[in-house]
Amino acid sequence: MNQNNPLLQSFEEAPFSKIKTKHYQPAIKEAIALAKAEIDAITASAEAPTFKNTIEALENSGETLSRATSIFFNLNSAETNDEIQEIAQVVSPWLSEFGNDLTLNEALFKRVKAVYDQRDSLELSVEKHKLLEKHYKSFSRNGANLNNEDKKELRTLDSELSKLSLTFGEHVLAETNNYELLITDESKLDGLPESEKESAAQLAKEKGKEGFIFTLQHPSYIPFMKYVKNRELRKELSIAFGAKAFQDNKYNNEEIVLKIANLRHKRANLLGYKTHAHFVLEERMAKTPEKVNGFLEELLEKAKPAAEKEFKELTAFAQELDGLDHLEKWDSAYYSEKLKQKLFDVDDEQLKPYFQLENVIDGVFTVANKLYDLQFKEVHDVDTYHEEVKTYRVTDVNGEEVALFYADFHPREGKRGGAWMTVYRDQEKKDGKNIRPHISNVCNFSRATAKKPALLTFNEVTTLFHEFGHALHGMLANTKYASLSGASVYWDFVELPSQVLENWCYEPEALALFANHYKTGEIIPKELIEKIKKSANFQEGMQTLRQLSFGMLDMAWHGIDPSTIKNVKEHETQAFENTKLFPDVAENCMSTSFSHIFQGGYSAGYYSYKWAEVLDADAFAYFKEEGIFNKEVATKFKENVLSQGGTEDPMVLYKRFRGKEPNPEALLKRAGLIH
Repeated sequence: MNQNNPLLQSFEEAPFSKIKTKHYQPAIKEAIALAKAEIDAITASAEAPTFKNTIEALENSGETLSRATSIFFNLNSAETNDEIQEIAQVVSPWLSEFGNDLTLNEALFKRVKAVYDQRDSLELSVEKHKLLEKHYKSFSRNGANLNNEDKKELRTLDSELSKLSLTFGEHVLAETNNYELLITDESKLDGLPESEKESAAQLAKEKGKEGFIFTLQHPSYIPFMKYVKNRELRKELSIAFGAKAFQDNKYNNEEIVLKIANLRHKRANLLGYKTHAHFVLEERMAKTPEKVNGFLEELLEKAKPAAEKEFKELTAFAQELDGLDHLEKWDSAYYSEKLKQKLFDVDDEQLKPYFQLENVIDGVFTVANKLYDLQFKEVHDVDTYHEEVKTYRVTDVNGEEVALFYADFHPREGKRGGAWMTVYRDQEKKDGKNIRPHISNVCNFSRATAKKPALLTFNEVTTLFHEFGHALHGMLANTKYASLSGASVYWDFVELPSQVLENWCYEPEALALFANHYKTGEIIPKELIEKIKKSANFQEGMQTLRQLSFGMLDMAWHGIDPSTIKNVKEHETQAFENTKLFPDVAENCMSTSFSHIFQGGYSAGYYSYKWAEVLDADAFAYFKEEGIFNKEVATKFKENVLSQGGTEDPMVLYKRFRGKEPNPEALLKRAGLIH
C-alpha cells in the first residue's frame, strides 16, 4: 500500500487528484508509526541531550504525519462526505493517543527538561529560546509531570474530547444541510431583491423542485432575514437557524456541550489549573480569566448605553413603520436594514454591483502589492480538491517564490459554513533552504447566477479581506522553525493581521483600486463611499454587545466549574442576562451550534476578536497618520508582525512595530462609542 499511497510519498504540492478516500486511514496509521520511530531515535541516543539532538530533532519529527493530517482535516472542513467523516472518527482518537504518547513519554521529557534546565547557559537565539520554551511547555502543560495513574486518565479525557468535538461539528453541518425552506408563491418574497430570488430559484432547480429554496447557509439566510417583508416566514427561518443541534433528534448537541465542558474542566484540574480558562489563558496575551472578564466588562460598560439607545431607536422605528408592539430576534436584521437605508440611503443591493468577486480578489492582491510588493499570478497547473478552487503563485519583486495560494469561495454541501484560512505546508528554513508555505482561504460567498457574476455584499468584501489578512500572515512568514511560523502565535494575537486588513475596505484610496461597477466599469462614486463610512458605525453599540455576549458565553462555559450545570439553555440564558436586548426564543440555543468554542480552537478565547480589535484599531491609526499605503509603516508591520510568527512575545513584537503599547481608545473612537 505504501508505495502506492500518495500521502506517504514526498511531494512539493498536495497531490489531490491522486488521493483516494481509501488512502487516508492507512497513510495516517503508517505516518504515526514513522513519527514514533523518529521519537524513539531521539530517546535512544546515547549522547547527552543538546538543543540540536533533542529540541531540533523533535521539531523535525512527524513531517509525514503533519502533511497527511493537514490534507485530511482541511478536506474534512472544505469537501467532506460521510466516508471522510467516518474516517475522522477513527483517526482522531489515534492522533490524540499519539499526542499523549509524545507528551507523556518520560524518556523524551527527561531529555527536553535537561536542555530546558540549562537554557540560560546555552546562548540561544531569541527564536531558539522560544522553540525550547514551546516544546518544554507542550510537555509540562500536557501532563508530563503527572503520576502514571493521572497520565492514564489524561489519555482517556483527550481521546473522548477529540471524538466529541468532531461529532459536535458533524451534527451542526447535518442540521445546516438538512434544512430547506421551499417557497412556491413568489408574492411571499416581497422585499427580497431579484438577485437573491435568482439564487433561490437556481437552488430549487438544482434540487429538482419548483419555486425558491432558502437554506441556513449565510449567503441564503442573511439576505432573507434582511429583506423579506413576510414576518412569519422570517420567524420560521430564524427559529430554524437558532435551533441547529437543539432539536429532539439524533443531531442534538446538548449532552455533547455538557460533556465537553466537564471533560475540559476535569482535564484542567488534573493538570493543576482551576478551570479550563485558567489553563488556556496562561498561553495568551491576556494571561488570566480575571483579565479577560475585566476587559469584557470594561467594554460592556462603554457599549451597553449605546446599544440600549440604538435598540430604543430601532423599536420606535418599527412601531412607526409597521405598528409593531415589540421587536423579536427575527425583526432585527429587517428593521435595521430599513433604518440604515433611511438614515444613510445605502444598502447591499446598491453596493453589490461594485463588488464583483473577481475584482475584489484583484483588489486585495493590489493592496498586498502596494503594501508588501507581492505579485499574484493565477496558475492552472496546480492540483486541487475541487474544480472551483483557484490557485495562485505568489512572488516578490525579484520574482522569487513567496507562497502558493489556494482560494475556495463558494458554499457546497461538503463544506462547513463560515470562512477560514488554513495551511497545507508551513514555512521553515531547513538544510540551507527557505521552504515557502502553501496557504488556503476557504469562504462561503454567493455564486454567480445565470444572469449575473458573483457579486459580494459589503460584509462579504470585509470577510474576504479578513481571511486574506490571515493568509498574508502565513505567506510572509520568515522563521526558522515550522511550529513558530506564520499564524502559529498566541490566539489573541492571531486576529490582528486579519482584522487590520479589513480597514482598507473603507478607504477611498483602496476602493478606487477595485470597486468598479460590473456592467459599466464605473468606479464606486465618492458619495457611496461616504455612506459606507458613515454607516460603518451604525448600531455599533448593538454589534459590540453581541460580540461581548459571545465572549461572555464562552467564559461562562470555560471559566467556572461546570459540573453543576444541568440545563444548557438555562445556563446560556443566565450568561446572556447582562447583554440581552431581544426577548428569548424558547426553541433556540446558541451553545449547541457555537462551533468556534466547541469544535474550533476558540474555547476560552472568543474574547480575542475584541482584544485584537483594540490592536487593529491602534495599528491602523498609525497607517492613517502616515498614509494607508505608506511603505515605511507597511515594512515595519511586515518585519515585526507578519514575518515573525510566534518567535517572540506578541506584545514585544507589537511595541517594536508601533513604538508603544496599544491604546483601547482608538477602538472606542473608531466605533463611535467615545468622541
